[in-house]
Amino acid sequence: MTSSFQSARNGGRARTIESAQNPRDTVKRLLGYFLPFKTTLILMFILVVINTVTTVAGPFLMGYAIDQFIAAGKLDGLLRISLLMLVLYLINWVTQAGSAYLTAGISQKALKALRKQLFDHLQSMSIRFFDQNPHGELMSRLTNDIDAINQAISQNIIQLFSSILTLAGVIIAMFLLNVWLALTTMVAIPMMLWLVSAVTRHTRKSFRSLQNQIGNLNGLMEENISGLREVKIFHRNQTAMETFDTQNQLVCDSAIKAQTLAFLLMPLMTVLSNLNIAIVAGVGSWMAIQGWASIGNIASFISYTRTFAQPLRQVSNLINAIQAAIAGAERIFDILDHHPELTDDSHALPFKNVKGDVQFKNVNFAYIEGQPIIKNMNIHAQPGEMIALVGPTGAGKTTLVNLLSRFYNLHDGEIKIDGINIQHIKQADLRQQLGIVLQDAFLFSTSVIENIRYGRLDASDEACFEAAKIANADFFIRRLPQGYNTQLSERGSNLSQGQRQLLTIARAVLADPAILVLDEATSSVDTRTEIRIQQALQRLMKGRTSFVIAHRLSTIRNADQVLVINHGEIIEQGNHTELLAAKGFYHDLYYSQFKGTLPQDLEGNPN
Repeated sequence: MTSSFQSARNGGRARTIESAQNPRDTVKRLLGYFLPFKTTLILMFILVVINTVTTVAGPFLMGYAIDQFIAAGKLDGLLRISLLMLVLYLINWVTQAGSAYLTAGISQKALKALRKQLFDHLQSMSIRFFDQNPHGELMSRLTNDIDAINQAISQNIIQLFSSILTLAGVIIAMFLLNVWLALTTMVAIPMMLWLVSAVTRHTRKSFRSLQNQIGNLNGLMEENISGLREVKIFHRNQTAMETFDTQNQLVCDSAIKAQTLAFLLMPLMTVLSNLNIAIVAGVGSWMAIQGWASIGNIASFISYTRTFAQPLRQVSNLINAIQAAIAGAERIFDILDHHPELTDDSHALPFKNVKGDVQFKNVNFAYIEGQPIIKNMNIHAQPGEMIALVGPTGAGKTTLVNLLSRFYNLHDGEIKIDGINIQHIKQADLRQQLGIVLQDAFLFSTSVIENIRYGRLDASDEACFEAAKIANADFFIRRLPQGYNTQLSERGSNLSQGQRQLLTIARAVLADPAILVLDEATSSVDTRTEIRIQQALQRLMKGRTSFVIAHRLSTIRNADQVLVINHGEIIEQGNHTELLAAKGFYHDLYYSQFKGTLPQDLEGNPN
């Protein structure tokens, strides 16, 4: 399958570029999710066959009753065959209900497996994948596209099987009754089949485009809801609504085009069906006059003609759901066909009892080829040292953290921890030894204690309480309405920025990592809260190798090493006192934050 999951930037937002797909391969691959349920599928198929037999037997018995009992006035025989037909229709209902029940179970279990595979696959994807593709688009594939498949399978798979079997059964029954009338009935069939095939070809592309536009709309909504504060702050509500209206109109236009093509088939099929009935009635009447067919035969054939047209109409009516399902499946398989950029070495070494000796050796990296972010970087952090990374925005400080966490692969050079290249360490083991506290504190929509426990899932409540105390978070947690059991809203928005930051520190304390990364951890809080956070961080960093990214240079005066980074290179290196004495870039950057304050005042009051 040629992958279509590529992103291009259009108006600042990623748009998915769709390429041609092979529906046969998609359907074949989708059916593979049903193979584990072979026994249930066989049972369902048997019920559908019985249902089809009873459906086909009805018109046959009706014609037989007309010729043998009604015409002859035999009421006893008519009563018996009527009772037989009643039993058949009862069996028809029972088998239809039973097959529907089995189908619901099979389809939901298969979709559960597909949904799990997609979610697990997304968990394995590298950070670069999520950088390049909008989250709303990915959510659309997990929700809308799965739902499109669900609609087609859970509600229509029985109908599709039954329709195909009914078509075959009706054709056989008609030829057994009267070959010439059967051939007459077949006159309109090629036109019906041609219509189904033609509409299918045209609607497939339309429904793929519709699913794509829905994904873009979801991406836009997710982006605006997540950034609602910014929308309101900058008074961009009207702009957001206009952008939404434009994308919403594209979805509307795509849906109208796709569904119109599908719905046009139904009336056309009805016209052909009625025409076929008229032909059968006319030819059948002439044959009856000639003595070549009985009245019962004609009645059966008219009923069969209606029955024959019904499955074709049903199939045409299912095209909407089927095409949407194929388009959705293609989009899902596009993601599944993307392999993670970062994989574990097959000979990865165990990574325990980490001391925290970290080395960057001749490291080069670029997010976009030809635009280097890190250039020939060399850093050596001894176990337990605090390394401060300072420099202007965009200098490459956070990129170093991403590389240490192995969110991206290096282009050149190597990063070692305790002498082991991190590319030879399992990613899970590596990140278990890293504790990261970011400027944007992310909390989950669950209780406070569960957010802390996220650092170590097997931790006891007491361990969580102790971690919160070390992080200076216990005092405010106990003042919450339900204390540690207080439920947080999305991203912890019912807490202040400082409270959220303290909870992430408590989470890192509980994880007990060997290496800490603090990325602007105090840049968004007031001075008083900053003091609490700094106290918590000092306890957290004790005995651990720490990398601290800070714009507030007053917070890193006690660092063992200060690395001044600009344009991806280390331009100055030393401790706080040495760099101030050098009167270089760091000196100017430091004092620019304290305009109006005498240097001797700062030096005399370092805390």
